Amino acid sequence: MIENTNNLPVTVIVGATSKWQADGRNTVFAHGGQVRDDDIPAGMRWGLGGALAQKFASEGHFVVLTTRTRTNASALSDAITGTGGACMAVEMDVSSEESVAKAFREIRENAGEPEVLIYNAGYMAGRELPEDQELLEYFPLPLFEVALATACRGPFMVAKEVLPAMRKRNSGSLFFSNNQYSLRGRKRGTGESLYYPRTMMRALAQALTEEYSEFGVHVANVVVDGFIDSPGTRSLDQFKDHQKALINPSSIADAFYYLHQQERTCWTHEIQLTPSVSKPSV
Repeated sequence: MIENTNNLPVTVIVGATSKWQADGRNTVFAHGGQVRDDDIPAGMRWGLGGALAQKFASEGHFVVLTTRTRTNASALSDAITGTGGACMAVEMDVSSEESVAKAFREIRENAGEPEVLIYNAGYMAGRELPEDQELLEYFPLPLFEVALATACRGPFMVAKEVLPAMRKRNSGSLFFSNNQYSLRGRKRGTGESLYYPRTMMRALAQALTEEYSEFGVHVANVVVDGFIDSPGTRSLDQFKDHQKALINPSSIADAFYYLHQQERTCWTHEIQLTPSVSKPSV
């Protein structure tokens, strides 16, 4: 097991890999198999989670990559260590209380208490349903449970793991990577109403801002209003001639690091990141 022997500040990326990476679940679902990523810069190969990990590692942080299966992060881990960064991978299922607790025990033992935690776990609910069953009335309960576990219960459990040490230390950053559905509904495909738990994640960020800012904990909800560039998304027909409609994940990661660096008399508690060109429907 890799350890944080140099006592670097610890950043935990919950959801460090992407479902839209070359062999990701959404990529395989949309394209019928994995795609190539040879010509894609390292900052985009693993979506936002990978870009965040690489950014904070480049700034001298020991980065913990959490993913459902450790091997999913092996290529990302190699990319980070190959450029002089330090990281470790930990398995975590945000829907399981036991898995979350076990993951953070491993993190504390081998890395230390997190200074930064970015919750980037996501889901693409409803895409597997037929187009004539895109309304909430057709959704099976297990599909809703996935959405609720990922966007509501998971953030709650993860926050409980890191907030006590941040409060006692009087410093720390807890950021939620959210999307446009946390602000409004938008008809862009199947399963739209299953994204409403995202509003609960936003509400949690607002509540924690009120509760923990006085203890030196910077909480922020980051709304990524659009599709993130990655091997799977840039290969979609809708984006082949609209590459500028995809948001560069490295630029999003820069925004997260900017939030972490903010002086505490002027903290941002919500930020929305949007491409300058219109976004085609997917």
